[in-house]
Amino acid sequence: MDTLLFGISGLPLGDENKKFKYKSGIEYLKELSLDAMELPFVRSVNVTDKNSVEILDTKLKNNFYLSAHGSYFINLNADEEEKQVKSLERIVKGAEGLKKVEGKSLIFHPGFYLKDSKEETFETIKNNLLKLPDLGIDYRLETTGKGTQFGSLEENVKLCKEVPTCKLCIDFSHLHARHNGILKNYHDFAKILDYVVTELGEVALKDMHIHMSGINYTVKGERNHLPFEESDFNYKACIEAFVKFDIKGCIICESPILENDALLLKEYYKSL
Repeated sequence: MDTLLFGISGLPLGDENKKFKYKSGIEYLKELSLDAMELPFVRSVNVTDKNSVEILDTKLKNNFYLSAHGSYFINLNADEEEKQVKSLERIVKGAEGLKKVEGKSLIFHPGFYLKDSKEETFETIKNNLLKLPDLGIDYRLETTGKGTQFGSLEENVKLCKEVPTCKLCIDFSHLHARHNGILKNYHDFAKILDYVVTELGEVALKDMHIHMSGINYTVKGERNHLPFEESDFNYKACIEAFVKFDIKGCIICESPILENDALLLKEYYKSL
């Protein structure tokens, strides 16, 4: 990708009188000068043969970018093999739905440690990810917001090195919460980008998928998302690091005030 796009997770809020579908949501976001939407496949894949033509047509007419967040019910390290198989099926179904509208990135949390060691969990999840078919969709592994959850930056980077169809989704707010407010200034964000380029090469910085929002957390990690201005998440330092490293790709805002905070990010980025 040769630019940095800004968008939101799910449908826009609009005003109290406006109810959006994907078509109208894309058109509204484009009017606001936003570039992207992450389709919420978290409970079901709601792109079907019936609505995909309209969504794709609107996407193409507006030169818009679509990704999707996969099911919440994925655990590639489940104790029961049947649940692992079902998790793989949910990932594939999400990828197939996204492909109908010419989306590129399917984001998901790959699993949980449960009673297994970190090393055992890694191997089980890796072996399952290697079973996923190459559908032309990037399987994006999202960093998680609690230390008890599989999905540290290091774990996901290692998976991306060993599974050709997988790429990163770095949720900087999750990393901030996972490590009890660790991301305080430009150098903290730069350290993450340095690590990515060292491990995955410059190409990874030119094809990033990022989640951002304000975030509430405790010593145990993430609690809930917040507007940027109500959080200690230093979005300005984060954006400054993106500019310095000249990253490309897509930033998805998950703030409770969605398009408002997505515009806040884009406007600050353009001001630098």
